[in-house]
Amino acid sequence: MAITIEQQRGLIRDTDEQFGLECPYCNVYAHMMPASVPEFDNIASAQPKHVGLVYQCDACHAPVFLRFAVKEYRENEIELCQNFIELERPKERFQFSYLPKQTEILFREALSCYSNNNFNAFASMCRRAAASAFSALGDSGKLRAFDEVMVAQEIADIDDEYFEPIKRVIFDKSDENELPFLDHAQAGILLEVLKDMLYQCFVRRGKLTRAIKVRRFFVQDGNGGMQSSA
Repeated sequence: MAITIEQQRGLIRDTDEQFGLECPYCNVYAHMMPASVPEFDNIASAQPKHVGLVYQCDACHAPVFLRFAVKEYRENEIELCQNFIELERPKERFQFSYLPKQTEILFREALSCYSNNNFNAFASMCRRAAASAFSALGDSGKLRAFDEVMVAQEIADIDDEYFEPIKRVIFDKSDENELPFLDHAQAGILLEVLKDMLYQCFVRRGKLTRAIKVRRFFVQDGNGGMQSSA
């Protein structure tokens, strides 16, 4: 799929497929329409390495800013790379109330790094959040968490070589300077794997414990009511 800015016709995509993203304002996955495209002559004259485009979210009509790398300058058109950077990303959500306080603080900061495309800062904060979680889980906590992560790898069918840096971020005790560098895709996988690990280790247990307590309360209250009426 080529994306070009032509001198006569402006922004052109060589596909009829609609372009959609999760909007950073309304958090809806919506169709995006071009709203502001730089003038061809201005770009061709300056020849920057990156070009910024503004799209409009169909759901909430907010402007969404994307940055594309320039692939090639030609006489009457400029070809952009297909990949782009979202300058504003949707905020990641999680059920923080079930996490230990320190783990919650560190994981919130990790998600903030991810939302701002700071993927290696994100990896560093993920390691700190994971270490805090292992400490809260107790002696066998790290082993239990490792089992959950391996299950996640199996479910998502991620090959060992690609998954290895993610396991190193979460479980290695090496110095921060030895953390692997992550690309955008690996950072996304790390995000989902760590969310799943924290969910299985804390959120699932907390929700189940709370639900059972509520059930017991109503059962006991119902039994007490029957006894008092008798």
